[in-house]
Amino acid sequence: MAAVTRWLEGRVGALVARAEQGAAAVEYGLLVALIAIAIIGAVFLLGQNLRSNYNCVANSVPTTTTISSPTGC
Repeated sequence: MAAVTRWLEGRVGALVARAEQGAAAVEYGLLVALIAIAIIGAVFLLGQNLRSNYNCVANSVPTTTTISSPTGC
């Protein structure tokens, strides 16, 4: 009877350990999802401003060899 009790305790301990590992995986998954949402939000918020800055710089690059005054972004 003692052997059965030890075996049962070992099995329950293994199940608890696996359950804790699964919980850690879920927590890491949630953290990754939240970080991804923050990055996507930052890209959407800053994207338009960056686009206008890049367009200003691209438009101020001379296409001919003549010297002209800078447009000033």
